[in-house]
Amino acid sequence: MNQIDLKDQTAIVTGGAQGLGFAMARRMVESGAKVCLWDMDSVLLGVATAKLGKAASSIAIDITDAEDVVRAVAQTEQLAGAVSILVNSAGIAGPAAPLDTYDVVMWRKIIDINLNGTFYVNRAVVPGMKARNYGRIVNIASVAGKEGNPNASAYSASKAGVIGLTKSLGKELAGYNIAVNCITPATAQTRILDQLTPEFIEYMRSKIPRGRFLEVDEAAAMVAWLVSPENSFTTASTFDLSGGRATY
Repeated sequence: MNQIDLKDQTAIVTGGAQGLGFAMARRMVESGAKVCLWDMDSVLLGVATAKLGKAASSIAIDITDAEDVVRAVAQTEQLAGAVSILVNSAGIAGPAAPLDTYDVVMWRKIIDINLNGTFYVNRAVVPGMKARNYGRIVNIASVAGKEGNPNASAYSASKAGVIGLTKSLGKELAGYNIAVNCITPATAQTRILDQLTPEFIEYMRSKIPRGRFLEVDEAAAMVAWLVSPENSFTTASTFDLSGGRATY
């Protein structure tokens, strides 16, 4: 494993108690950063924080509450210092169903967590990054946001929104030393698969030319560079982790 230098950096990782978020947090801690995990599951948060050791702290939070997000940024900076890195990994897949029968309440929940939550968290950390003229933001989108998965209209739409938000914000902040990028992974081997039927899981696997799902440490390796000072030019961009699935 190559060593990325994140010494003296402080990161927020939403959805950091498990899956992609935890793997990314672990890689950043190994690279010298202090990390504050944000997640709704306080029990998993405790376990994850303990695994990461003294460089980690945690806050139980629902990122769909915009005011609570602002408070959590202030609390993070009290716990770990000025936030220089944000990895926004919190998200849900939701059930698979045709659009014309998709549950309206579930549609709103997916959009609220995946897209609105991303907006709230980005919005809360940007003022401090601008004031310090430094920051690195990575929003976790999905290849579904580029291609659209059938029977996953809410998830696909929410992740397409994350890509658009990232490109817009990256351009807004291009005059600062702040890089804003997103990754578009294919399905990863995480607990998000528990929300899906075996048939839908197999459909997604069949779309990946490598013939397997993404490993969380593979995503963490890419993100570690994206949030590092070495990424000094690239912003408002989308990085694929699709195993060959993405066509653009």
